Formats: sequence, C-alpha cells, structure tokens
Amino acid sequence: MPSRTDRAVSGDRAAPGLRERKKARTRVAIQTHALRLFREQGYHATTVEQIIDAAEVSETTFFRYFPTKEHVVFQDDLDPLIIQAFQSQPAELSPVQAIRAAIRQQFDVLTPEQRQALRDRTSLIVVEPALRAAMLDQISQTMLLLADAIAERAGRPKGDLAVRTVAGSAIGAMLATLPALADDPDADLPALVDQALGYLEAGLPV
Repeated sequence: MPSRTDRAVSGDRAAPGLRERKKARTRVAIQTHALRLFREQGYHATTVEQIIDAAEVSETTFFRYFPTKEHVVFQDDLDPLIIQAFQSQPAELSPVQAIRAAIRQQFDVLTPEQRQALRDRTSLIVVEPALRAAMLDQISQTMLLLADAIAERAGRPKGDLAVRTVAGSAIGAMLATLPALADDPDADLPALVDQALGYLEAGLPV
C-alpha cells in the first residue's frame, strides 16, 4: 500500500519524495491488477505475464517489485508501520494493549481500497493451500519483528522466551480470525482482529 509518510519538501529533497511516491503507485497498480485477475480466474490460472499485461508494465518492472507471483499476495507495508506504531504507544499500556492499539491505529487510516486489498489478499491466502504454507514463513518473521519490539519496550533480551510467547500469542490471536474469512470473504477483518486481541487482552475468557 502507498506510504502515508510522504510529505512535500523543497529543493533537492523534493525529487526523492516524488520518486518514492511513483514507486508506491506502480507497486499498488501491479498488486491491484493481480488481485483482480486472481479473483476473476483463480490464483493458479493467472500468470505473471497476464499481470504484466494488465498493469502495463515491463517484465523488469514487475520483478523489481515482486520477485515471484507469491510475493504479490504477501507484500505490503503494514508490518513495519504497526511496529512503529507499537513503539510509540504509551508506556503504561501492557504489551498486548499496545499491540492492539497499534494495529487499530494502522487499520483506522486505511482507505476503502486498501481495506479491500487487504481482505482480498487474506481471503486468497485462506483458500489457497500453497499460499497457506508460504504464510508460515512470513508469520515467523513477523513474530520475530514483534518480539524484538516487545523486548526493547520491556528492557528484556530479544531471545527471551516470555517475550516471544507474548508475540506468538498476539500472532495466534490474529490467525484465529482466518476461518471467519473462509466462511465470509466480506467479513470485516480489522474488526475481527481487534476482537481477537481483545480476548487476549482480557486473559482469554471462555
């Protein structure tokens, strides 16, 4: 999704900002066309060549942004933005409260198009076995990023088991929302994630 941190600047610094915005627009355009094709004809039936044609970009441009077709589904800017938001939460919040607030903060500023793209990508991962398998690696990387942020916030070692357990619990709560998307592709994913983290924050009452 496009960066929300670009700002107008003057002088020599203006050019890099413009280049970054152009890159973001190109990446979003490729991903948007790819997701449309995935919806219309299926993930496996859609080729990289078809995505390139639909997005009207060169093969070189496509692979500059997405090394594989799989990366078109998984790549976004949310993880680093959520980590940044987590690090800026008030110190009095517990780690789970800070995670929940950070995710809510980032979801709240998504445009309708960005929300739809997130829902489309997540729904596709749920129904495609190959993507579900590939998701495990991405989840592991996200958990480690989150654990590092929690450790820094708590002043504990990065490899601390308690820290990684908290991070893993938060990731697990978010994963628990995926079956709901399988049942209803139009479900409100941000609301489901917030609800799942709310259960975790409350101590998992059942």
